[in-house]
Amino acid sequence: MIDRNPVPNLGMADRTMSGAEENIERLRAAYPEKFVAPERAFAQIHRGDRIFIGTGCGQPQYLLDALVEFTETNPKAFFDAEVIHIWTLGLVPYLRDEVKRNFRLDSFFISAPTREAVNQGDADYTAISLSRVPDLFYRGIVPIDVALVQTSPPDEHGYVSLGISVDIVRAAVDCARVVICQVNRFMPRTHGDSFLHIGEIDCVLVHDEPLLEYGVGGSDEVANRIGKYVARLVENGATIQVGYGRIPDAIVSHLLGKKHLGVHTELLSDGIAGLMRAGIVDNTQKTIDRNKTVAAFSMGSASTYEFLSDNPSVSFRPVDYTNNPAVISQIRKMTAINTALQMDLTGQATAESLGTEFYSGIGGQADFMRGAVLAPDGKSILVLESTAKNGEVSRIVPILSEGAGVTLTRGDVHYVVTEYGIAYLHGRNMRERAMELIRVAHPKFRPWLLREAKARKLIYGDQAYVPGKRGEYPEHLETYRTTKTGQEVLLRPVRISDEPLLKDFFYSLSDQSIYQRFISSRKDMPHERLQEFVIIDYTAEMVILAVTQDEEREVVVGVGQYGIDPETHTAEVALVVGDEYQNRGIGTELLRYLTLLAKREGLLGFSAEVLVDNRAMMYLFESAGFSIEKKRGAGVYELRMLFG
Repeated sequence: MIDRNPVPNLGMADRTMSGAEENIERLRAAYPEKFVAPERAFAQIHRGDRIFIGTGCGQPQYLLDALVEFTETNPKAFFDAEVIHIWTLGLVPYLRDEVKRNFRLDSFFISAPTREAVNQGDADYTAISLSRVPDLFYRGIVPIDVALVQTSPPDEHGYVSLGISVDIVRAAVDCARVVICQVNRFMPRTHGDSFLHIGEIDCVLVHDEPLLEYGVGGSDEVANRIGKYVARLVENGATIQVGYGRIPDAIVSHLLGKKHLGVHTELLSDGIAGLMRAGIVDNTQKTIDRNKTVAAFSMGSASTYEFLSDNPSVSFRPVDYTNNPAVISQIRKMTAINTALQMDLTGQATAESLGTEFYSGIGGQADFMRGAVLAPDGKSILVLESTAKNGEVSRIVPILSEGAGVTLTRGDVHYVVTEYGIAYLHGRNMRERAMELIRVAHPKFRPWLLREAKARKLIYGDQAYVPGKRGEYPEHLETYRTTKTGQEVLLRPVRISDEPLLKDFFYSLSDQSIYQRFISSRKDMPHERLQEFVIIDYTAEMVILAVTQDEEREVVVGVGQYGIDPETHTAEVALVVGDEYQNRGIGTELLRYLTLLAKREGLLGFSAEVLVDNRAMMYLFESAGFSIEKKRGAGVYELRMLFG
């Protein structure tokens, strides 16, 4: 039975004078049997017991070192104890050769210090979504005999806080036969499901030491480019989940211009704390847990831990709540942002293994991504650098490496972001997915990916490609314009993956618009013709799309293009605007932008052929400020338009 006898209270005057030490001394007097030396605490461990150790930066360093020291001093005290945890930052004394007979690691997630041991067969890995781990404990599928955890000092009511690590720690202390607690004044007193009464603790060891800190160093150019792309996808009022590492940190740093963000995440990092301090994260628009940042654990710096201490705006909850897809799916605009090691051209991704080598684990990624997919207006965003091993291998591959675990299926990802752009996969067929992913792969691997995609019948067998710099997408030419009628459009160069968008656009045109643009009665637009628009040498021609956004889907509303004539140093120009969007100034903006780009190339002017009865196009050219020479043929004006 849990002992929750009232703790002798203090008057207001004494309470003002008291601190953590005084509370501890009062509890020591009330519960002398709980305050014991390490030897007495560890004497309660039996051979074959399962010993749970707190997570990440909440790992009880002193307890862990003392436990291993105890086994070295008393090598026959117990054998074959199973050490269970999620994540460690480097403190793995139980893996030393001297104590191999005493301990065997079984981890729910693999980190750098345990990776070699797992892959060499000297430690075990249990593959499971972290949201399901507490259920293993509560149902006794994985019984917990002893829990070694770290807490804040007690308050005047006898409650300690699990601090920065609630995740699966809550379930472990609920289920353990023996709870051994390191009380540490450096552990912040956090709110949420973090409180534990002294009566629920069997052994208390008071030892102060700074908490472990986790830093990823500064971001680089690749991480910053990815961060800028992801920031485009995060809407004001969205609730975000972000993982850990160099790229997630860079992503968070690019969210400083957003408003009213919420947080529902597994990990609370320095970056998230920074957004809270800056007022970017206020959680005011969350559909559940309004006004609260919700997290399972924190790994960061001492300043972040100080920020979390007694901060009622942050609620630490167990992973069976934070990572539960049924909970996540209730949050409007839930935006899950995670990283991957490798992705194939159909949209499958692994974040847990490199071929047959176990690298990390399932973790919480799949739960958050699936929850976000199910959430109203939710988004799942997968980020990855385009290459690994100093650019020697592509992370986007024709098929996942043999033995790789499929962390995310083809239906789990809306967006894929690399340093080369944003690929949208949701609702796309395999051909469209492959072309989108090839577009954001590293340029030097695109020809290989195209060949492999053709061999696997994922894309058209005659799919063309312009290699090298000539075919590299000029992202710097993307620009927003607002027309005279207030219509906002994105003007951007055509991409290799835009064939489906252009197909929809051309088939949306009326017969008259098609005839006026192509001076032909031909109405079909097969793949062969569409390739002429999307596979271009950007140094010799330009195709600019006028694009609007229909929720998450781009819609082409106008197309302008020119092709350079090197002999005259001019370019032939042509434009067409969708019937629904005519007379809104889109054609004017397209022509202005094409003119600007042509002038930057040093061209002297444009040439064009315009049907005599196409008065709207003639007016557009005549009002553009060109010096125009006009020659009439058989129902067509041949125009030579020199720049002023």
